[in-house]
Amino acid sequence: MKTKIRIIGIDPGSRITGYGILDTDGFRHNYVASGFITIKADALPEKLGIIFREVAAVIEKWQPDSMAIEQVFMSRNADSALKLGQARGAAICAGVQADLSVDEYAARVIKKAVVGTGAASKQQIQIMMQKLLGLEQTLQSDEADGLAIAMCHANHAHVKSVGVVRGSRRGRWL
Repeated sequence: MKTKIRIIGIDPGSRITGYGILDTDGFRHNYVASGFITIKADALPEKLGIIFREVAAVIEKWQPDSMAIEQVFMSRNADSALKLGQARGAAICAGVQADLSVDEYAARVIKKAVVGTGAASKQQIQIMMQKLLGLEQTLQSDEADGLAIAMCHANHAHVKSVGVVRGSRRGRWL
């Protein structure tokens, strides 16, 4: 029998932070929980404190074995990227405080892992997460992103655990 691990995926944001929790044996991914944290504060330090406390509370409640989080991407607005980086830092600190390993994935890698293209829209991610996990409820976009991050990590963690090497002629990945 395969050992299951519980993964929390975090889609950080300074206004809304999404999360998704999956149990996986490396082949089958089972939905556990998902949601989003709405950050209602004006001052950045206060927002970061809310993210830290709320992510820590979700971790305490669901007891994941590992954590995955989306990397910061640089868009046109450097200020937005800095705020996102700080939100990520608060969420990562909550994971580290709970002794979780934390892995980071680029948005394009996450999208490709769950939709098949790195240019997938938010709506495509919502639909795919609902279908892949057999959910009836419509997912809010940030919580769907959190689940997608968890699923991406589940797939990558499985590949690491079986020692798959890409580019090999023996059917292994590069």
